[in-house]
Amino acid sequence: MGRITLEGVTKRFGDVEVIPPLNLDIEDGEFVVFVGPSGCGKSTLLRLIAGLEDVSAGRILIDGTDATEASPAKRGLAMVFQSYALYPHMSVRKNIAFPLKMAGMDKAEQDRRIAAAANALNLTDYLDRRPGQLSGGQRQRVAIGRAIVREPSAFLFDEPLSNLDAALRVGMRLEISELHTRLRTTMIYVTHDQVEAMTLADKIVVLHAGRIEQVGSPLDLYMRPRNVFVAGFIGSPKMNLFTGEAAAEYGARTIGVRPEHIAISTEGGTWKGRVGVSEHLGSDSFFYVEDTGLAETVTVRADGEIGLHHGDEVWLTPSEDKVHKFDDGGDLIE
Repeated sequence: MGRITLEGVTKRFGDVEVIPPLNLDIEDGEFVVFVGPSGCGKSTLLRLIAGLEDVSAGRILIDGTDATEASPAKRGLAMVFQSYALYPHMSVRKNIAFPLKMAGMDKAEQDRRIAAAANALNLTDYLDRRPGQLSGGQRQRVAIGRAIVREPSAFLFDEPLSNLDAALRVGMRLEISELHTRLRTTMIYVTHDQVEAMTLADKIVVLHAGRIEQVGSPLDLYMRPRNVFVAGFIGSPKMNLFTGEAAAEYGARTIGVRPEHIAISTEGGTWKGRVGVSEHLGSDSFFYVEDTGLAETVTVRADGEIGLHHGDEVWLTPSEDKVHKFDDGGDLIE
């Protein structure tokens, strides 16, 4: 079991409240991603759950039991850090076995768990190597293996892919997703990368200044952002946000339109502009349209074969049913 409940959890450093009272339910077996900009409190919140930071107020329940004052070792959780923190003089086998050895587990059970973890992570052929003989992705898998053998009720990942190059990040992201499918163990994953959040999560928790802005599935957050912050943060490229006359026409303080929900044409439309920078990615092209009178460069996603060039005069037309409207406080107008 791996149900985690936060009830009024608060964190203060001196007089500074970095996490105001916060409530959150994480169901058994869920893959939950904490996402937000640097300094939003996502790693601090993960450390509170792990027991590596003391809670200033509130309670943390693990499977219904109050674990607020429990030591990290007593919580039944396993944490994987950004740094692999492997012992360079030990083999992969000994690195994975280390927490089991410290717990005094018998050799036969150690061997069983190591074999199962190595098989799940494609590390069987590397068990007798040392970390220095492995790639970055393989070292990260060893760190995950060291967590798996503990058979925890939940895994806590603190930006585990930050030290990897782009290709390895994609590969490891897929491996972690497949691992969750096989194990069905609760996973909480911290990242500032909203692409990782969108591709990995069952449920995303968007944090800003220590507060939860929205909780929901990746598609919920993408299609129905609750406020301007979530609208601008979730999505790559991000949602276009406009104020002024364009928003007033919709009875809103701010309107938001995704790049793929704006049609681009040379034959007339709603907003007139000029193509600035363009990015051609094969199947898609992104155009950054200037001089529209909207006070912002407008990002448009179009078919990769569209024949537009720098300086071309174009017209933009938003899909009326895809325009998100926000009030003076930045909240969605339903």
